[in-house]
Amino acid sequence: FVIFLIPCFVIGTDIAFSCQNADDFVGASSPGDIIIGGLFAVHSEMLHPEEDPIKPVIQNCAGFEIQVFLQTLAMIHAIESINNSTLLSGVTLGYEIYDTCAEVTKAMASALRFLPKFNSSEDAVEFKCNYSDYIPRVKAVTGASYSEVSMAVSRLLALQLIPQVSPASSAEILSDKIRFPSFFRTIPSDFHQTRAMTHLICESGWNWIGVIATDDDNGRFALESFGVQAMANNVCIAFKEMLPAYLSDSTFHTKVDHAVEKIVKETRVNVIVVFMRQFHVLKLFKKAIERDVKKVWIASDNWSAAVKISTIPNIRQLGTVVGFGFKSGDISSFQEFLRNLHEKPTENNKFLHEYIMLLSVCAHLEYHDFQKCIATQSQDDLLENDGSKPQIWRDDFLNANIEPGFIHSTILAVYAIAHAIKGQCKDRDCKDPSAFTPWELLEELKKVIVIDDGKEVKFDSNGDMSTSYDVLLWKEIDGHMEITTMAEYDAEKGGFIFEDEEKKQDFLALKKVQSTCSQQCRPGQVKKVTESPHTCCYECVYCPENHYSNQTDMDYCFRCNNKTYWAPINSTTCYRKTIYFLAWTDWFAIFLLLLSALGVVLVLSICVIFTKNLDTPVVKASGGLTVCYIILFSHFLIFLSTVFFIDIPTEFKCKTRQALFGISFTLCVSCILIKSLKILLAFSFDPKLQNFLKCMYRPIPTVVTCTGIQVIICTFWLIFRTPFVNQNFSIPRAIILECNEGSIVAFGIMLGYIAALAFICFIFAFKGRKLPENYNEAKFITFGMLIYFIAWIVFIPVYATTFGKYLPAVEIIVVLISNYGILCCTFLPKCYIIIYKQETNTKSAFLKMVYTYSSKSAGSVAVSQASLDSKSSSLRATVTDSCKTENDSVNGNCYFQVPGQPLIKGKVLPKNAAGTMVRKRVSSI
Repeated sequence: FVIFLIPCFVIGTDIAFSCQNADDFVGASSPGDIIIGGLFAVHSEMLHPEEDPIKPVIQNCAGFEIQVFLQTLAMIHAIESINNSTLLSGVTLGYEIYDTCAEVTKAMASALRFLPKFNSSEDAVEFKCNYSDYIPRVKAVTGASYSEVSMAVSRLLALQLIPQVSPASSAEILSDKIRFPSFFRTIPSDFHQTRAMTHLICESGWNWIGVIATDDDNGRFALESFGVQAMANNVCIAFKEMLPAYLSDSTFHTKVDHAVEKIVKETRVNVIVVFMRQFHVLKLFKKAIERDVKKVWIASDNWSAAVKISTIPNIRQLGTVVGFGFKSGDISSFQEFLRNLHEKPTENNKFLHEYIMLLSVCAHLEYHDFQKCIATQSQDDLLENDGSKPQIWRDDFLNANIEPGFIHSTILAVYAIAHAIKGQCKDRDCKDPSAFTPWELLEELKKVIVIDDGKEVKFDSNGDMSTSYDVLLWKEIDGHMEITTMAEYDAEKGGFIFEDEEKKQDFLALKKVQSTCSQQCRPGQVKKVTESPHTCCYECVYCPENHYSNQTDMDYCFRCNNKTYWAPINSTTCYRKTIYFLAWTDWFAIFLLLLSALGVVLVLSICVIFTKNLDTPVVKASGGLTVCYIILFSHFLIFLSTVFFIDIPTEFKCKTRQALFGISFTLCVSCILIKSLKILLAFSFDPKLQNFLKCMYRPIPTVVTCTGIQVIICTFWLIFRTPFVNQNFSIPRAIILECNEGSIVAFGIMLGYIAALAFICFIFAFKGRKLPENYNEAKFITFGMLIYFIAWIVFIPVYATTFGKYLPAVEIIVVLISNYGILCCTFLPKCYIIIYKQETNTKSAFLKMVYTYSSKSAGSVAVSQASLDSKSSSLRATVTDSCKTENDSVNGNCYFQVPGQPLIKGKVLPKNAAGTMVRKRVSSI
């Protein structure tokens, strides 16, 4: 094997801190059966010589760190407490604590002291291929203070798998058990810390922040972890500033100035996250106070509880400091240990000796100046003053600088190692240092369970102890800046826990600070990304119609998820669309219903009038009471069908209204068609036309056939393409409940069929328009049909271009117009004669009117016949009477014949030239 000798680098001669041999390198030590090593950055920096060339000499350190010194005391206290307890049953723990001076080089030199073989005469590390049976001087190590140092030391200790339990190194990368198999820690990793920070930022409504970190492994890894968390939570980093890791760096002050200048220029950034060591923060804050910078500072666990920073003069001018510290426990026994510390010997504790010397030099100063004095004294300065001033002890200073989280985690680290040793010593004599190897202790450490404040805590698979964080708020109380616990952050559940309402109000007060790249988008608005590479920089635009946003800073608007809802521009919610239909209460519907009701009353009135005047010539000339009743009943049904066009459409209404109207109107027109045929037949002189009309004139079959065809059309329509209730969304803020006709073709066929019948009726009626005026229906039927055609011709384009709740009213209007037109033209002239011209509604007046019309018509017929047959034999329209006088009649009747016509029975009238024609008309009528 190869032996590596561990050199002792000389840092002085003939002085208390000189290194004559390897043991002089130890900061504090105590013998024991099992030795635990300790690595702490008791000093903040190592002085670097300016001579050239640089020699491999470890220099003196400067910047005595009271907080880290207290951690070494916490380790000593924990070991002494264990030795005084029954935990290890007589096995005593010893310790060797080294100062890393926050330098990896110094820490590596210290770690080499842990690796030599136990009881070896030389401080040498044996090189072996297998260290399974190798027993080093120490069985476990507590430390180091900084992640960068722990990474380097852990790689060295992993050679022999010596367990390393750190109370302060939180870099997320140290959870990697492949690269750092022997590393453990009694604190959470930075993953939880950065997630907690991001949670705090999001809860406070901030998304535009700055980050300052040290340019070392710890700072870079923390910044990387925070960047991932920030991006996942839509938090943008406006700028990142990296400061040199070592104060001795010549560019340190320049970069601090640059960082402060950046903070000043970024006026919209009011929140700064700081991942730095305490002495870095101290320098930064002093410069920021000079520039009158006022922000919200989010502190990492390194400095969130640093008293030496919170006591900087004018610290309140910096704004608000809120940070995350490790969860503290009961440290009352440690505080008691500190009260008795002045009684402890200093021979084996150079840190304590140095502190006492610092008290001698700086005790006369005020608190902050005293602290500054301690931090700025180098070891060389203390050597010059050694013994020149009397020793002074100050309990208050140590107690004031306690950082409970670090003290608690340090004690917890020692107890975790002790419990692992206890597990190894169950069936072994651990007074013999070779009883177990470090790697066996490592395996035991993975299973250790420690009781902390009544709770069981243990290491997870990554070697981390998932304890919670204290959310610390620097709060001015009685003119002094106090570090108070505002809340607890549960690392596992990811939430804040408040002890009382006052602390919750302190937390809510943070929301008053604005730190956003853009103004917050209100509900009803949405973020529109600008040309900026940051997603937090955007413009606020209104949500478009039918979209809404109900939260602030939404990335997109929600669409109203149902057609029954709508939203105006800049809406925060969706509103249910107003449902429109032609309701009973609508004034226009009421007007149309009154017209329909008036029509029904008119129908009933006509029915009563015709019933009372049943035997009058006018009623008989109208086709008789049966035909009139059928026509009036169809008019009644047409008026009734308008009711189904009003109020909420239903399946029944949609199917009923068109079918009822179509069949009723067809029945009405069919009956009127028969009347037109009958009138034309009665007064026609054209033999050919008479023959055709006689063939066509079949009242009952014609009415049944015409109406039946319409029934078939409507039946097929209702079966195959039935009308249904439709929701019309064409109006943005409303839903029109309407009946969809199902098939426009079927609807058109129904109306077209009625129009065809009406057109035929119109032709027949038009031919008889010159018949006797008082009793002639043809003229009025012609006019009624014209009204029908005009109404429905106008209806088609109006219906096609109209939408909304008044669309049914359009059809009601045209139905009423056509129905009123036909009803009035058909019956009102007769009612007028019945009521106001009763003298003309007698049999004698009726016959006289027919006689007068026939007398005029006979001459015109004779002239027409003579002109047509002028080239043939003279044929005259002669009538051979069967009886010339009333005496020739048989029972008051006489029989006469027109040439080419069958024998016709007529009444006896006074003899005149048109007598036979009058008899024929009367008989036909």
